[in-house]
Amino acid sequence: MNALLAHCKDLRGIGGELRPGIVHRIDKDTSGLLVVAKDDATMNALGAAFKAHDIERVYEAFVVGKPPGPGGRIDTMYGRDPKDRKKFSSRVRAGKRAVTNWKVVERFGGPAEGAARVEARLETGRTHQVRVHLAALGCALLGDQTYGRTPREPALRPIAETLGRQALHARTLGFVHPGTGKSVSFSSELPADMRRALAELRALAAGKDASKAASK
Repeated sequence: MNALLAHCKDLRGIGGELRPGIVHRIDKDTSGLLVVAKDDATMNALGAAFKAHDIERVYEAFVVGKPPGPGGRIDTMYGRDPKDRKKFSSRVRAGKRAVTNWKVVERFGGPAEGAARVEARLETGRTHQVRVHLAALGCALLGDQTYGRTPREPALRPIAETLGRQALHARTLGFVHPGTGKSVSFSSELPADMRRALAELRALAAGKDASKAASK
């Protein structure tokens, strides 16, 4: 927030003093796109669009545990985990609806068996949604210390440790621009740490030295 205010000092007061201009949030240690409103009218319009689920949101993730098929749609109730209030769960009796459409983009074999690159398209935007839904499928995010676990495959462990966060990137964000009424879409390339992890996964699958492949 302080970094934003250094660039756009007139954000102060837009939508509240705590997070001025911030229309929505992404998880801590998730990379990618955010949208920031620069006036109250835009803030209100975009807030309504998010509430109505009229926003295009595509995430890219690396998972471990072998996804159960080429893709699918997860439609569940969603809320606080009754056993741990710091976490969320899709196995609750009451809550809000959460919908994630997922597909496998790339599978890895060899020592990286079970790991995959997955695209997730959100119809709703619940806190930790992608992480919780993919973990419920049995393929938690690589490096996710909250909903995942240390990979069973020894070759994957140093990749997760080097990454140091959940392998999740908010790649695409699209919406109807409140000022022009036109549809706009923005994309963000994978950051350096996830590109390195991807290179290491591909190297493992090809039977090559992962550290050398990642440094190229």
